[in-house]
Amino acid sequence: MKFVIQRVKNASVEVEGKIVGKINQGFLVLIGITHDDTKETADALIKKLINLRVFTDENYKMNLSIKDVKGELLLISQFTLYADCKKGNRPSFTNSAKFETANELYNYIVDECKKKEIKVQTGIFGAEMKVNLLNNGPVTIILDSNEI
Repeated sequence: MKFVIQRVKNASVEVEGKIVGKINQGFLVLIGITHDDTKETADALIKKLINLRVFTDENYKMNLSIKDVKGELLLISQFTLYADCKKGNRPSFTNSAKFETANELYNYIVDECKKKEIKVQTGIFGAEMKVNLLNNGPVTIILDSNEI
């Protein structure tokens, strides 16, 4: 599982010309799910996400978590995070989890994040989405379940 986390001033996601999710200060999180991911994998990344201290404190040090700053989450599924570009110029997406599995785990992640007393917005799983963001920093962190 991969989370690409962008610290944002604001972000939104649009589907078919309508805004379906919108946040102020917080994290835009692109979520990639592969075949062997489980709820336990998701739990480990969620814990790291919620406790990640990349918001600045009064001394301008990255020392505060999303909960500390009352930040918000915009969670977007993105199967292309598991693109395999080793052969040729057209990526293969066979490393991405099957639709049903990925959808179930994505919804699990959304539900678990909501339990953390953080405002959570989402895109629409499987839809073509337009994502707009104002990256703050820029700060972009990649969490990979193979590395935690």
